[in-house]
Amino acid sequence: MIIKKKTWPRPFEKVLSGDKTFELRLADWECTLGDTLILEEWDPETKEYTGRTIEKKVTYVAKTKGQPYFTKEEVEEHGFQVIGFK
Repeated sequence: MIIKKKTWPRPFEKVLSGDKTFELRLADWECTLGDTLILEEWDPETKEYTGRTIEKKVTYVAKTKGQPYFTKEEVEEHGFQVIGFK
């Protein structure tokens, strides 16, 4: 499946440079291994797409809802962090 998502300039640049190798997104849509994620750069000042895009193949999806690792209180106190690595 091909999935298009808007991305602001700063994270877009980080993905483009290779420094950012992950996405943190609200899980209100389905994404699975092998999907193609197209990030479309969005300028929040002009409220328009810039025309630049990056295409990435989805190699891993981690969902947090229903995970037994942390209590609700721990999540509310600390939140989550996503850690990317090479």
